Amino acid sequence: MDYFSILRRQTLIALAATLLMSATAVSAAPPVDLESYKGKVVVLDFWASWCVPCRRSFPWLDDMQEKYAADGLVIIGVNLDNDPAEAAQFLEEFQPRFQIVYDLEKELAREYDVVAMPSSFVIGRDGTLHKRHLGFKVKRQSEYEAEIVSALNAKEAAND
Repeated sequence: MDYFSILRRQTLIALAATLLMSATAVSAAPPVDLESYKGKVVVLDFWASWCVPCRRSFPWLDDMQEKYAADGLVIIGVNLDNDPAEAAQFLEEFQPRFQIVYDLEKELAREYDVVAMPSSFVIGRDGTLHKRHLGFKVKRQSEYEAEIVSALNAKEAAND
């Protein structure tokens, strides 16, 4: 079984657990511990099943995860749906190969002051915010990719 199949299985298991547990139990703590990704570039992408631009961004995020994973990129999709079943239907359609977490209490969304869908945050290897995007525009994909590459290269420049 390859890495992406394992991730997909973990996503489905996490979704099943979400459906079985109460919202309070699932989101008692923020769903992402960025400390565990120190040394990686993390893209936190806040999305919801009803978000039309999210439908455009998911295939691109998948491509970025596959293209730059070996360079230290980690993409984490943070779902903000109120109904986990709607998120499950979206995930069944798009089958992302990146990690999905659920922010049912919107704790992480408040922490990052999410005001648009999708909202993406590129976090550098040192844990600091590198770039923030509100929405997703297909014609700006090369710009978004360049910002990810810039964040990935930042450590290399610091180590030279």
